[in-house]
Amino acid sequence: MEWKREERKRRRGQAGFSLIELIVVLVILGLLATVVGPKVMERLKGAKRELAKVQIAELEQALDLYSFDMGHYPQGNEGLQALLNNPGGDQWKGPYLKKNSVPKDPWGREYVYRSPGQHGEYDLLALGADGQEGGEGENADVTSWSLGK
Repeated sequence: MEWKREERKRRRGQAGFSLIELIVVLVILGLLATVVGPKVMERLKGAKRELAKVQIAELEQALDLYSFDMGHYPQGNEGLQALLNNPGGDQWKGPYLKKNSVPKDPWGREYVYRSPGQHGEYDLLALGADGQEGGEGENADVTSWSLGK
């Protein structure tokens, strides 16, 4: 029984972390967050632009298939919905997209589709983070004509 008391006394002195140890760990974590955080956020911004490029390329492929079947690209009033729903015509062999909806751009907005386009038979673009045409950096548009259709 004596050895149990000794064991309890020994454990009391080693039960957990001291306040200073916890503060040191929190300071280290804070320093890591201030150094790594901005770099991670910058990568996320670039990832959204890359995702928009990939989605535009996929939409371009679907538009090309539509054009092959129908003999023309969807008109401006039909928009990208023509890739999912037959706008009229026996030649339509869609849907031309794998999913049952037209994807939104990485910023949560609809892609802008114009036909006829100013840069080709159609223009397809994501408006960037600000949701307005033009801009620089994160706010710059991602366009089909800059990807080389």
